[in-house]
Amino acid sequence: MKLAIVIINWNGIKLLKKFLMPLVTHNNNENEIYVIDNNSSDDSTRYIRSNFPNIKIIENPKNYGYAKGYNEGLKKVNADVLCLLNNDVEVTKNWITPIMDEFKTNSTTAAIQPKILNYKNKDYFDYAGAAGGYMDWLGYPYCDGRIHNILEKDNAQYDYNKEIFWASGACLFIRKEVFINLNGFDESFFNHMEEIDLCWRILKSGFKIKYLYKSKVFHVGGATLKYNNPKKTFYNFRNNLFTITKNSEKNLFIKLFFKMIVDGLIGIYFLLTFKFLHLLAIIKAHFAFYIQIPRLIKQRHHVNSNFKGFESTFLITKYFKLKFVKFFSN
Repeated sequence: MKLAIVIINWNGIKLLKKFLMPLVTHNNNENEIYVIDNNSSDDSTRYIRSNFPNIKIIENPKNYGYAKGYNEGLKKVNADVLCLLNNDVEVTKNWITPIMDEFKTNSTTAAIQPKILNYKNKDYFDYAGAAGGYMDWLGYPYCDGRIHNILEKDNAQYDYNKEIFWASGACLFIRKEVFINLNGFDESFFNHMEEIDLCWRILKSGFKIKYLYKSKVFHVGGATLKYNNPKKTFYNFRNNLFTITKNSEKNLFIKLFFKMIVDGLIGIYFLLTFKFLHLLAIIKAHFAFYIQIPRLIKQRHHVNSNFKGFESTFLITKYFKLKFVKFFSN
């Protein structure tokens, strides 16, 4: 079973200088490494060619973002399993072995994420994926090890393998056949949450997504787009609405109604805390969603007609119990 490690990059030369060497070291020349470059202007490709001649470079003609960037670049990658790896991730020794063992053993496993810890504070889980992703009834994503922006310390409380709802795009292993059959990422997302949309479609198609704790990586997070950037707020709110409209099978209009209320409360919080650009980002996200409703409804009909019935057992209430208390306490 052939694995290809594929990094998406845009103007990330500083990150490549820091994280390519550990990747090459812990790869032991066993797997091909690719960098898909989204038309960087910072000499990223020149640096790779000069210092890592064995790494293959795929150059996109413009910055396609995460979703289309991968969709286009992966057309040129020949492998059974793809590891989609952010350029701000530090891998560790033997990080690949448990992942590939699972793929070889269980044909129903389509996607896997490792334990993702924070690079800057390595005793704590990372925001992007932590110990595996889930989603509440209204479509708000969260993780074991992370509720909203509250990160747990890794005390081995999630040291067991398990099925999850979504795997983090920071380090996502996926069977290429499944990726291709599901038409890859939804390019309208551009950045953020496209992996959740894809994972939901994976589950609908009858496959499993897993978290394997014996594989461990460290993620910087916010390296391309900072967590406090209003653009990130825009993408998160808009793409979350895209995701649940496309994929939620039951009670969509009820969910959207209550979601509008919750988003409105978050907007009021931003107003009261003088985060006006984030408030504006939420408003823009909602109007961008309204414009796309006809397209999303068509996609929804396609998804639900082509995949067997599925309403995830992972849509549980743990998130609700902590959501507002922890959100407004920060």
